Amino acid sequence: MDKLSLLKQFVVSVEQGGFAAAANHLGLSPSTLSKAMARLEEHLNFKLFHRSTRQVSLTEAGSRYLITARQILMELEQCEQRLQQANDEPKGRIKVNLPVSYGRLYVMPLLQRFIQQYPEIELELSFNDSYVDMLEQGIDLTIRSGSLEDRRLVARKLSPVDFLICAAPDYLTKNGCPSTAAEFSDHPWIRFRYRQTGRLMPVTMPDGDGEQNYDPGQQFIVDDGEALAELCAQGLGLTQLPHFIARDWLKDGRIVPILPYYRPQEHGVYCIYPKREFLPAKVRVLIEFLIQQIEASGESAYRTWAEEPEGCWAK
Repeated sequence: MDKLSLLKQFVVSVEQGGFAAAANHLGLSPSTLSKAMARLEEHLNFKLFHRSTRQVSLTEAGSRYLITARQILMELEQCEQRLQQANDEPKGRIKVNLPVSYGRLYVMPLLQRFIQQYPEIELELSFNDSYVDMLEQGIDLTIRSGSLEDRRLVARKLSPVDFLICAAPDYLTKNGCPSTAAEFSDHPWIRFRYRQTGRLMPVTMPDGDGEQNYDPGQQFIVDDGEALAELCAQGLGLTQLPHFIARDWLKDGRIVPILPYYRPQEHGVYCIYPKREFLPAKVRVLIEFLIQQIEASGESAYRTWAEEPEGCWAK
């Protein structure tokens, strides 16, 4: 039984003065509306109407029920209006989940400007590189690199993910720059281990129309992306970094790229949010803000800054 619909039909029947006028107002047949009111009375176990061949009128119980039914429908309508207004205005709390390195290096520097533009929005941030069930944890927006597989979610691409093999300038001066993949194993490597799976991230390079994964060995294994760059800058070996970690280290000259960037086709950095018919304005403006700021920095869904630098192979 759709009790809410029956309440609406009951109130309209009273306001229209009978089933025939109410049925015309609701786009129903009089018999359909009459049977619906009979079902409601049967459910309540008391009569709402006095029925005659010409008209219907409320019983005493019906008059009392009408007051409550009108109050319920009015409060529901007011609640819907408030929620719609809140959904249309950029205000309220947003729960955001960020990957550790990308969140610190790319997103955190933007948030002061965002809050200045939208002072009625509150941000609740969490940092995690592992899989997070957004629906279960009530997260409004997350940023992830890789590929999206959950069909319950929607993704807006911020940029590709470009990988660069890097070393410290002093390290290359002392040990030389490897010119082929075969020479990789002659050097110590700093490798990244995924916390969730325990697997080492492969060293990946283009190979014809495809790609080739290499296992050049390792000297250090870490599970933090920024530690890769730190140990590399210390001259402890070679490493492969995603562009968003490598950017600031390359700008400062603490590390240099050995080879041109490599871009896996299925990888990207995405804003991810649950599928819903109406995206709240607070989430929409945050997504658009991040996209605009990333584009202002020279990146987009189709390119990153990594297309620009050259490695020691070109010198």
